[in-house]
Amino acid sequence: MADRIDPTVKFRFAVQISDVTVGWFTDCSGLSVERETVPRPEGGVNDFTHQLPGRIKQSRVTLKRGLADNALWSWFEKGLYDGKVLRQNISIILYNSDLSQKKQWDLENAYPVKWSGPDFQSDSNQAAIETLELVHHGLKMIDWAST
Repeated sequence: MADRIDPTVKFRFAVQISDVTVGWFTDCSGLSVERETVPRPEGGVNDFTHQLPGRIKQSRVTLKRGLADNALWSWFEKGLYDGKVLRQNISIILYNSDLSQKKQWDLENAYPVKWSGPDFQSDSNQAAIETLELVHHGLKMIDWAST
């Protein structure tokens, strides 16, 4: 298993790019896929509307973590000035407390669309949190408990 980047035990999500762990995270949101529906009323039937399946909509994935290295900033920075973003297949892996893999989500052709640095407060002992938002073109889930 790859070395942990952040020493905090509560970091349970790891992000891998090309099978290399680039960060450990405390928060991951937006792992969702939604099927839109297309309403189609039927002629002569006034109390019912058919709901036909439509397009699939992928949501943005948001990752939050304590500051560590610059791998995710460097990824965001590619294409900052020329618009040529670097699309990569990434994996988000959830670990059990014994660091065995529990679940994995693979994002296809992902790239960062927003990076937020930490909010600093001199009277607080909160950890500095970095946030990265990603868009992608497909989501696949692997449940390691059932494999």
